[in-house]
Amino acid sequence: MHKPITIISERNRVFRQRVEVDGLEALYSDVPPVVGGDGSAPDPHDYFDIALGTCKAITVQMYAKRKQWPLEGITVKVQRDDSQERKGVYSLAVTLMLHGIEDPEQRTKLEEISHRCPIQRLMTQATVEITTHTE
Repeated sequence: MHKPITIISERNRVFRQRVEVDGLEALYSDVPPVVGGDGSAPDPHDYFDIALGTCKAITVQMYAKRKQWPLEGITVKVQRDDSQERKGVYSLAVTLMLHGIEDPEQRTKLEEISHRCPIQRLMTQATVEITTHTE
């Protein structure tokens, strides 16, 4: 089991939260001013989207490295459409920019590999069970 991630309300902010992850530098989360926050940090939806984009990037890089393909870098853009979220549809459009890969077959394979990232599988194939309790 992983160490817990701890989220602590910042008392001087309305909705700003400090996120502690296993001794790493603190991350923060907030909500936009339109819903009462300061907009001073990514909101929880941003972190959800970030998880997908970073996982795809890492998965592609690991595969290219293992195959010794000339991937110099990757840029991933994640575009959210949450207009239907209340109806149960949350759409993410992902664009991969593969720097250094010109071979069309390698590019296609890397796109396919990106669909196998653990976060995409978690988002699309897993049943996530959440238990919440108070202390």
